[in-house]
Amino acid sequence: MQSIYQRGSSESGAEEATHSRILNAALRLFASRGYDGTTTKDLAAAANVAEGTLFRYFPNKKAILIEVATAGWIDILTDLLTELSEMGSYKAVAQVMRRRMLRMRENKDLLQVCFVEAQYHPELRERIQLEVIAKMTDVAEAFFQTAMDKGIYRRTNPKIVAQVFLGMFAIAGFSEQTILPDASPASLQEMAEGIADIFLNGVLAKE
Repeated sequence: MQSIYQRGSSESGAEEATHSRILNAALRLFASRGYDGTTTKDLAAAANVAEGTLFRYFPNKKAILIEVATAGWIDILTDLLTELSEMGSYKAVAQVMRRRMLRMRENKDLLQVCFVEAQYHPELRERIQLEVIAKMTDVAEAFFQTAMDKGIYRRTNPKIVAQVFLGMFAIAGFSEQTILPDASPASLQEMAEGIADIFLNGVLAKE
């Protein structure tokens, strides 16, 4: 997950590296020990910085948790939507979903942190809703609207389609099969293909 936590070009290279190192250390510790089981001293040691340095980048530990979750999800969903926009055929959405969902395994620490900590931190849930879900739904809605306008997807409410699409993707990511380390590649492949098929074709038998 080293590629997720990057800052804008306004920061120097050293500052960007420190910021990224703090977030990656926080992700590992929050996933293994939980938010409450991780101290700022632990975070500083894992990131190889002084404890005071943490507060040059973040006002408190809660702010680190929120950025770990929101930045990670923005990266995952941005990659997904970018691949959708670049695919040669709108009908290839199934292949995109398969590839992306199979890669969710690489982000199991992020998924675990979000799943567990969002239950206890309303601020985290709110930020994920505002910074991730709402914005990404708007992007996905525009994608599906274009496909409907071209007659490739049947005409329906594109916002609902976008919400269903991102929801299915997220649920797959939070499933036990994704989080548990002993899930086989075959079971993950089957899950990805099943969700893609249901999204495109529904569940009713063809007459």
